[in-house]
Amino acid sequence: MRDPNAIDFWRGLALVTIFINHVPGNTFERYTYSQYGISDAAELFVFLAGWSIGIATRGRDGAPEPRGRTVVRLLSRTIEVYRAQLTVMLLALATIAGTALVLDNPLILEWHNAGTFFADPIQTIVGIALLTHQLGFFNILPLYVVLLGIAPVFILLARLSRPAALILSGGLYLLSLIEEWNLPSWPGEGDWFFNPLCWQFLLVLGFVLQDWNRESDTLARWSRRLMPAGIALVLLGIASAVLEIRPDPLRVPEPRLLFTFDKTYLTPARLLHFLGVLLAFRAVYGLVAPRIGPVAGYLARLGRNSLAVFSMGSLLSLGGQLLRFWTGGGLLVDLAILCLGLLAMGYTAWFVEWRSRKPRPRV
Repeated sequence: MRDPNAIDFWRGLALVTIFINHVPGNTFERYTYSQYGISDAAELFVFLAGWSIGIATRGRDGAPEPRGRTVVRLLSRTIEVYRAQLTVMLLALATIAGTALVLDNPLILEWHNAGTFFADPIQTIVGIALLTHQLGFFNILPLYVVLLGIAPVFILLARLSRPAALILSGGLYLLSLIEEWNLPSWPGEGDWFFNPLCWQFLLVLGFVLQDWNRESDTLARWSRRLMPAGIALVLLGIASAVLEIRPDPLRVPEPRLLFTFDKTYLTPARLLHFLGVLLAFRAVYGLVAPRIGPVAGYLARLGRNSLAVFSMGSLLSLGGQLLRFWTGGGLLVDLAILCLGLLAMGYTAWFVEWRSRKPRPRV
């Protein structure tokens, strides 16, 4: 297993933050950074995915791996994430149904868009397989499936010309904002919560910046120079969140998505704020990791095994939601959810690594 590093550390922190935020109303939600800014852990997660693709698709000597191998690598990961989404959706629906039976409360079957499945399972099971039907808080993995599926186009183009990849990706992003393009949900009405046509830009940006950073120190030098601007954006985000200053979607000019804080479309304000966070915290890992060794190691282990940990965290957060519904919540309940969740996610990461290290018996 690779040693702890900044990428895995921040990805692990994002996983913990997402787990906490996916139990709405819990005591500890107010202490996550999503409560003090415009962007949140989702942006960090997607950006780091793009950065990691840049590392994974190159050899130890820095040379890009063959195009065919890159395509196979990304498509195999796509299948892996798709399989994880189907598994967690099945377990989530079973958890909701089981809770409704135990509590003798059929209203629980409506939990976070699950009612469509129990009312019309034939169409909905097709929608689940097509990723067009998603439960609330179970919509990040479908985004990843689409992003990884289209990533080879941008990755291979970026090897020829990074500006061309950014122009293609950015053009799709801007057109989706202006025309409000999104993928439709089915069999229910509405659109995807995370619009892949917009979020792909953040993935491509992560890949391109990693590739640029590998070739020269220009990005690092400019990051240091722009660090004060990043801090200023972070402070503006804090002020906006604390004072609840947000543009009214009904009063902004057209195209309205250029001026709002919409998460579905990753609007420019969220993107700009996230870039500010990157600039402001670029050197933090090197400062804090030696001082919080066990914590840094724990978060890095979560980040190394992000898919398994995220899947487990999604199910744990659903369990936490239902437990708070049953008990009414409170500090002790929230503390129990947090501690059990952190332990379970840590065990999941350990188990994945233990199983990968375990020698296979000879046949």
